Amino acid sequence: MRADEPFLVRHADVIFALKTFAASMLALVIAFAMDLPRPYWAMATVYITSQPLAGATSSKAFFRVMGTLVGATMTVALVPNLIDAPELLCLAIALWVGLCLYLSLLDGTPRSYVFMLAGYTVALIGFPSVSEPGAIFDTAIARVEEISLGIICASLVSTIVFPRSVAPAVANRVDAWLSDAQRLSQAVLLRQGTSDMRRDRRLKLATDIVEIDTLSTHLAYDRLTDRNAVTGLGEIRLRMLMLLPVIASLEDRLAALGEEALRRQPELKRLLEDLAQWIASDVGARQPAEPIRAMIAERQAVLDDSASWERIITTSLLLRLRELADLSRDCRVLSEAIAESRNVSTLNLAFRSEAGAAPVRHRDRGLALWSAAGAATAILICCAFWIGTGWPDGASAPMMAAVACSFFAAQDEPARFIRSFGLWSLVAIVVVAIYLFALVPAISHIEVLIVALAPTFLLYGFLIGRPATAGTGMALAANTATLLALQSTYSADFASYANSAVAFFVGVVIAELVTRIARGVGAEWVAHRLVLSSWKTLAVAAERRGKHDRAEFAGLMLHRLGLLVQRIAFLSESDRRDADSLVQLRIGINIIDLRRARYGLAATTIAVIDDMLDQLAIACRNHAGGGMPTELLTSVDRALAKAVTDSNDSAREDALIGLVGIRRGLFPDAPAYRPRTGESVAA
Repeated sequence: MRADEPFLVRHADVIFALKTFAASMLALVIAFAMDLPRPYWAMATVYITSQPLAGATSSKAFFRVMGTLVGATMTVALVPNLIDAPELLCLAIALWVGLCLYLSLLDGTPRSYVFMLAGYTVALIGFPSVSEPGAIFDTAIARVEEISLGIICASLVSTIVFPRSVAPAVANRVDAWLSDAQRLSQAVLLRQGTSDMRRDRRLKLATDIVEIDTLSTHLAYDRLTDRNAVTGLGEIRLRMLMLLPVIASLEDRLAALGEEALRRQPELKRLLEDLAQWIASDVGARQPAEPIRAMIAERQAVLDDSASWERIITTSLLLRLRELADLSRDCRVLSEAIAESRNVSTLNLAFRSEAGAAPVRHRDRGLALWSAAGAATAILICCAFWIGTGWPDGASAPMMAAVACSFFAAQDEPARFIRSFGLWSLVAIVVVAIYLFALVPAISHIEVLIVALAPTFLLYGFLIGRPATAGTGMALAANTATLLALQSTYSADFASYANSAVAFFVGVVIAELVTRIARGVGAEWVAHRLVLSSWKTLAVAAERRGKHDRAEFAGLMLHRLGLLVQRIAFLSESDRRDADSLVQLRIGINIIDLRRARYGLAATTIAVIDDMLDQLAIACRNHAGGGMPTELLTSVDRALAKAVTDSNDSAREDALIGLVGIRRGLFPDAPAYRPRTGESVAA
């Protein structure tokens, strides 16, 4: 915490706790005034919905309303029609929760909250209502009203009282990321620092960009944010997606050339130094990009079938230098436009994406299916126990199994998080017992009740406001508010409360046990699937013919890489080395460059390249670790020899940069490519 930060930033967690408690009490008082049957749901909803940033609260609030409506509608459709067949009703609810959880895990954006909530809302409303199926419509309507009231109160307080916009948080993270990328660019261009240092910086940038993507998804729901800023940050994101693989490619090309080759090319060495200085210059001192682009163009040489490997690598290096200059210039121009609140659509930008700014995310359908099956199984086991024992308060067990399985399914080891949730639920059960049977009976005024609740719920809000304890605070707040079951009249009964609390805990325990079986694979298995997914994506990229968007591909691969970096300790040595140097990402972008080049190349050149791409696709699909087949290297060299003599200058450049990148990515230790005539210079 820095002393020069604004007061609202330094004490954001305390302010969040006060705001959230005020919103929850406002919702509770209004619910009492409206005589809603379960006013405590409005209070609990405030804590479930509220986030430290206003945009995050608004997005979660909107999707919670939508999910609640869908879930309530499904409950009204299921319960009355299947009430005479309890086994079938339990199966229908379990399958619905599983389906919604599956869709939620595949989506992976804030919108996924709609699917998840639509699933477990049916369990929350449906299971306790089986004793009164005739009142299911009124119960569903009341639940929608209570949750909507809590959402409205949370959103109003979040956006009116000391609001914290998402945009500055995203902008600060973006600025920090660009500064780190700038320093890495300098280190690569000037060959400074160790390879381990540059690797660590690359991996940090890959992880940070995934976090920035997650945070920026809330921008569209932040009413405090200027639309130009949202558009500008989206444009910068596209360039960030391309900057990292470009920098990694530059480091690879410079390593391929070596210091001896750079000494033979003093003008190239001076160009690298000038570009490094240009990138590091301040906003006011930076010169236009055109002189740098002109210097790069001057160094370009015409290639023929006798071109040496050194000359081919140098040409490939120069093309990546031009991309680095263009992307760096665009980021600087966009940053200035955002700071000055200018319309970014009028800017003259060098890089244009084909697919727009929509984020592309990794989706693991197999993992989502296992999670969904685990949730459905846990619910059915709880229902069987409930029906088999005739337990009057047993409805809480399948209800909590649905909630616990849904909340933590996105984690590598969800059973561990469910266990933690269960332990903190025990704490909440004890806290609620103290309130219900020691404090609340003596309270007869709402003002006194608010004062009594303040210490506990202010502490919960403080925990939620701190990232390290947000999960703990959420579990305590939601469970305490729900189990406390505050209503307009006091009607607590210890036997009933004990039964409900035991059923509540049984549901969590069964959810943990079933999840441990269904999802007992851990981070190593997830990491292995991420690596295999990337190789299959490369195979698909090689098999397809025609254009493809580089930024979209980079977004997908960087999202996977960010997920992989978090599990890098579980990777094999070869997979860890590939992740460190962004090999799969670089190869994929080079495949896209090569496919784009096909549109301008001669038919004979296209035939040779297509044959190589087919072999590459087969090799990627069959890749199980280790090196690639030597036949593929021969095919890449054959394509290089053909492409270097093609008559179309622009297409030849794209083909060249793609083939060199594929060769260097797949065979970094292979001997230098040898042209048909003349001698090559070893890289």
